[in-house]
Amino acid sequence: GIRPRRIMKMRAVSVALGASALFSADAFMTTPAALRPTLRAATRPVSFNGRVRSMPRAANLRMQEQGGKGVENEEENSGIRQLLGVKGGKQSTNKWAIRLQLTKPVTWVPLIWGVLCGAAAAGNYHSIWDGASFSEWSTDFSKAIVCMILSGPLLTGFTQTINDWYDRDIDAINEPNRPIPSGAISENEVITQIFVLLFGGLGVAYGLDVWAEHEWPVILTLAVFGSFISYIYSAPPLKLKQSWKGNYALGASYIALPWWCGQCLFNVDSFNPTVAVLTIFYSWAGLGIAIVNDFKSIEGDREMGLISLPVQFGIEKAKWICVASIDLTQIAVAGYLAYLGETTYAAVLTALILPQMYLQTQTILIDPVKNDVAYQAKAQPFLVFGILTTALACGHHTF
Repeated sequence: GIRPRRIMKMRAVSVALGASALFSADAFMTTPAALRPTLRAATRPVSFNGRVRSMPRAANLRMQEQGGKGVENEEENSGIRQLLGVKGGKQSTNKWAIRLQLTKPVTWVPLIWGVLCGAAAAGNYHSIWDGASFSEWSTDFSKAIVCMILSGPLLTGFTQTINDWYDRDIDAINEPNRPIPSGAISENEVITQIFVLLFGGLGVAYGLDVWAEHEWPVILTLAVFGSFISYIYSAPPLKLKQSWKGNYALGASYIALPWWCGQCLFNVDSFNPTVAVLTIFYSWAGLGIAIVNDFKSIEGDREMGLISLPVQFGIEKAKWICVASIDLTQIAVAGYLAYLGETTYAAVLTALILPQMYLQTQTILIDPVKNDVAYQAKAQPFLVFGILTTALACGHHTF
């Protein structure tokens, strides 16, 4: 077995690494309104036609200078949003920037976090703080980085690119400035990117199986399965995203698959049916997050005949389905952890659920269309730390 001291250190390292990755990206997930300079009001023309004329010349010059800086800052933030694939980013003619935008780097974070959770659940990650040799900790660290690249840039990049390809007609309505509907990148270039990311990801997955000396290519199998889900989520004739089933498939892919990948990479024997069921069940919380993303696209979805939950049930009912999916799932998981005797982890998870419920009353339960990004920026850190808490409980418990 693994020494308790070593387990505790591994957990601390997992939390530290994961938190730094999460909050670095989360800084860019704030609502677009928050990214605009607070001095924008000072640059309105009416200000200079009215009371500003009575101000001293120096004050006028300072306000105009601040206004100019505000425009520069807004343009810079628009460029960052473009690179991250966030709505509201500026258009670019740089093909590599466009290719990066198609992969939506801001969406890589949950998958990278999932790999960390899987490593924590495996209970077999070697680190320098555990007294591991240079060879042991550097090997495990390298494996983790490669697994994150697989889950994030490669396969999530594939998922986002193929989704944009099949959503090009909808994006022409909802987000006409996206690379494909705007014509910033050609169809052949998009198709090439899809295949490069897909086969690159499958190749890396097989390489990880060889590296981990798996008798069965479990990581490659997970990669193939996840890629298949990504395809039928976006592509006809199934196009799962046309109904709520697609939201669940997406949530499961973002929570369960990277967890399984990270856990099997570091300790394939620790993966068991109980963990599999628990992570799939936790994916109902992912369904709620996917519903949050659907609110902003309700008009385009309705026009294109896509039956998302907001379209099917209306905004009022859908927002309650959304919060119920997120909250009840986590409450059930906390109850299950308490049933297993992991009361400390159950208490921590409960403490992480409460802020989410409060933030829901302040954002999406008021106006889910307006506050969708604000809710995700503020509440998702608590959700993902809850997932890590569950993973640590799995690593601690003997099933």
